[in-house]
Amino acid sequence: MAILPIRITGDPVLHERAKPVTDFGPELRTLVADMFETMKAAPGVGLAGPQVGVPLRLFVYSYTDESGVRSGVAINPELLITPTPTTEADEDEDSEGCLSVPGERYPLVRAEKAILRAVDLDQKPFEIEAEGWFARIFQHEFDHLEGRLYVDRLDFLNARRAVKAIHRSGWGKPGKSWLPGTDDLEG
Repeated sequence: MAILPIRITGDPVLHERAKPVTDFGPELRTLVADMFETMKAAPGVGLAGPQVGVPLRLFVYSYTDESGVRSGVAINPELLITPTPTTEADEDEDSEGCLSVPGERYPLVRAEKAILRAVDLDQKPFEIEAEGWFARIFQHEFDHLEGRLYVDRLDFLNARRAVKAIHRSGWGKPGKSWLPGTDDLEG
């Protein structure tokens, strides 16, 4: 297993719709194992293929709540969500971050419930009903597969703050990445 560089906002792979997974061979199993290791080293609760430069429709997740550890891989997922509330985002309760916009957090309202339908590494279909933060993780990772980052969904004020932070950090251009477990910013 290997820790993979995580692409930073501005890299084209993060801003394009990912393609369906069609090859379920050993390379896919290696990629998924490497994605889990990368997510753990970052640390994060989810990581999508495009974030490691692979434009395929898959993501891994590992989230601990009162039910225990919920961990897995979603390949070629579909996501159904309840309507997103029209309330204002709470700075604390709705604060979200992203490994492709490292170190930044902004409030974002998400749907309270989601149903994830996907297949696993053995192409076995599954369905998970999620609420709260678990549902937020699925929505965040699914957005990556659609070529969208959470900062693309922010309200006007927070979007301006995010644009300034991205500019100040020198991001927003192709070729920027970072390697979890180090302070190495590449590109």
